[in-house]
Amino acid sequence: MVELLILLLKVFLVMNLALVLGSTCTWLERKGSALIQDRVGANRAGAFIYSENRFVNILLVPLRMAGWLGLINTLLCDSLKGIAKEDFIPEGSSKFLHAMAPVVAVLPIMLAFAVLPLAPDFYAWGHLVHARVAPIDAGILFVLAMGSVAVYGIALAGWTGNNKFSILGSLRAVAQMISYELPMGLVFVSLIVIYGSLDVYTMVEKQQELLWGVVPAWGVVYQPVGFVVLLLAGMAETKRGPFDLPEAESELTAGYFTEYSGMKFLLFWLGEFCEIALFALLLALLFFGGWDIPWVTLPEGVWWAALIGHAVLMAKVIFFCVLQIVIRWTLPRFRYDQLMNLGWKMLLPVALVNLVITAVAKVLL
Repeated sequence: MVELLILLLKVFLVMNLALVLGSTCTWLERKGSALIQDRVGANRAGAFIYSENRFVNILLVPLRMAGWLGLINTLLCDSLKGIAKEDFIPEGSSKFLHAMAPVVAVLPIMLAFAVLPLAPDFYAWGHLVHARVAPIDAGILFVLAMGSVAVYGIALAGWTGNNKFSILGSLRAVAQMISYELPMGLVFVSLIVIYGSLDVYTMVEKQQELLWGVVPAWGVVYQPVGFVVLLLAGMAETKRGPFDLPEAESELTAGYFTEYSGMKFLLFWLGEFCEIALFALLLALLFFGGWDIPWVTLPEGVWWAALIGHAVLMAKVIFFCVLQIVIRWTLPRFRYDQLMNLGWKMLLPVALVNLVITAVAKVLL
C-alpha cells in the first residue's frame, strides 16, 4: 500500500514538474525575447492592482510584482484566453483524428519524463524511493522511442488540417525529426559505450567520480563532440529556431498546427516548451553530472541530500532552457536545404566518426 502511494505521488510530482518547466520556458521565451529585442514585454496584467486599504495594498505587492514580471500575462491570461477560444475543426476533416493529433504529439514527451531520474535515490518510511516514475534499465532507448512516436502526432496534425500550409509544415517536421534522430541516436550509443549501461541513473552515478582526482568525470569531458552534436540535433528535434522550418510564420502561417485553436493549440504550444525542458534535462543528466556538485560529496540515501541534488539538477536544466531560448532569438532561420545538409552531411558523419573513435578508445584504454 505504501509503495502504491509513493508511485502515485511520484506520478503527480513528475507530471506537475514537466508542466511547471514548460510554463517556465513559456515565460522565459516571452520576457527573454523582449530583453534581446530591447523591448519591455508582457508587464500589464496585474501590475496596477491597488486598494485604498493600506494593509490590503501591502498584501497586493507580490501580485503587482508578478504583473510587472509578466507572470500573470503569460501563465494565467494566455491560458484563460486559450480556453475561451472557439474549437475550430476544418470542414471535411476527421474530428477524432483532429482531436487526437495534439495528444499523440504531446503524450510521448510527458511519458519520457517518467524514466529520467530527478534526484539520487533515498529512503523514506523504510522504503527505497527512486526519484523517477519508472526505473527501467533501458531508459535512454525509451526516450529515443518516445521522440519517434511524437512524429505521428505531427503528421496527423498536418493531414487533418486540410490545408496546404498544414501538410507542408507536417512534411517538413517529419523529415526534420527523422533526419536528426540519427545523429542523436549515435551520440546515445557513444555514451552507452562509455558507461556500459542503458540506464540513465547508472550514467549519472558514473559521473560522480573525479578524473585524476581533479576533473569531474562528466559526460562533456568524455564526449565534447558528442555534446555539440546532441545540442544541435536536440534543438532540431524540438523544432525551435533556427530550426523552426515546420512552423515558419513567414512561409506557412503556423505550419502543421495552422488549423488548430483553443486548448488544442495550447496543447501543441505547451508540448513544445515541455520538449525544451525535456531536452535540457537530458543534457544535464548525460553530460553535466545530473545532480553532481563538483568536489562536493553528499551523503547517500538521505532525503535532504536528495532534495539538494534535485535543486542542483533543476538549476542546470533552467540554464539549458535559457540557452536554447537565447539561441532561438539570436540566430536567423535556416533554409530547408541548409537544414538537411547540416543533419545528413555534417552531424551524421561527425557522430559516426565520434562513435568509432569512442569504441576504439574504449577497447584500447
